[in-house]
This record gives sequence, structure tokens and C-alpha cells, in this order.
Amino acid sequence: MKVCILADSHDHGKLLGAAVGDARARGAEVILHCGDVVAPSTLKVLFAHSLPVHVIHGNNTGDLVAMLKSAHRSDGLIHYHGQDVTLTLGTRRIFLVHYPLYGRALALTGDYDLVCCGHEHRAWTDKVLNIQGGYTWCVNPGTVGGVGTVATYMMGDLETMDFQIFSVPLD
Repeated sequence: MKVCILADSHDHGKLLGAAVGDARARGAEVILHCGDVVAPSTLKVLFAHSLPVHVIHGNNTGDLVAMLKSAHRSDGLIHYHGQDVTLTLGTRRIFLVHYPLYGRALALTGDYDLVCCGHEHRAWTDKVLNIQGGYTWCVNPGTVGGVGTVATYMMGDLETMDFQIFSVPLD
């Protein structure tokens, strides 16, 4: 299964839509948003792509009640999970959290195959040796909203655990 991993859209709907469109063309089946959507209305650009979205709120929470209502009105397309979430996609256990410090700590536990975070507006991947003697991937897709830097997102293949960072294509 291929996933599109995003974070820090900060109300930049056009960039968010462009990233998801590009990711879908690359085979993305699910969107994982690691927080800082800010205005829930920003997520409306995702409806056109018809991909399931798992989203948390981050530190720029915006209107949490509106976020929950938007998720309920999306006919099951958007799943709003609050501040963090554990997901199982295929055979992989995944944890979404906004803060990299918490992400790296959770990767160390070995309870997850993949931990996704955001907040830093800097894209990176790290294969973390965990306390169970295996490895957990901890990834940060950067800022899809291009806040203070180039707009980026990440594609991940959950079968091979390969991750690639892409710049958001602009028309």
C-alpha cells in the first residue's frame, strides 16, 4: 500500500491539493496528515481526490469543533483523530503525532513500524533502532504549505518501507 504523508498545510489549500493530486498520480491510496491544518475548510480540496484521509491537529489547532464536524460531513472520507492516533494499514502499525520529539520516542518503543510527525517544516527520514532489537521508521514530510521553505510531501510504500520526499508541483 502506498501512502501520502503530509504535515503543516497551514491553510494553504492550493498546495495541499497539488500535493495530493501528485501523490495520487504516483499511486497513493491513503493520506496521512500529521497536523497543523489550521482551518478545517482547508481539507475540502481533498474531496476531489476521493482518498481516505487520517488527520491530527498539531499545535496550530484552529477550530477543533469545526474540524470534527467537517470530518463527520465528509461521508467517511476524512477521519479526524485529535492529537495523535495509532493506525493499522495493511500489516503495518503506524503512529501519527505532530511533534518530532514524541515521534522519535515512540519509534524507540518498537511498537510501530512507522511513526510520522511534522512541526519542524523540514523533511527527513530516520531508521531508528528500537528497544525490541528491530527498526522503526520515523519520518517527517516537511511542510506541504511551504511555510518558510519549499513545499514538500512524502510518499511511502508500506510493503517495502521505502520513503521519498517530493516538492509540491506548482502549475
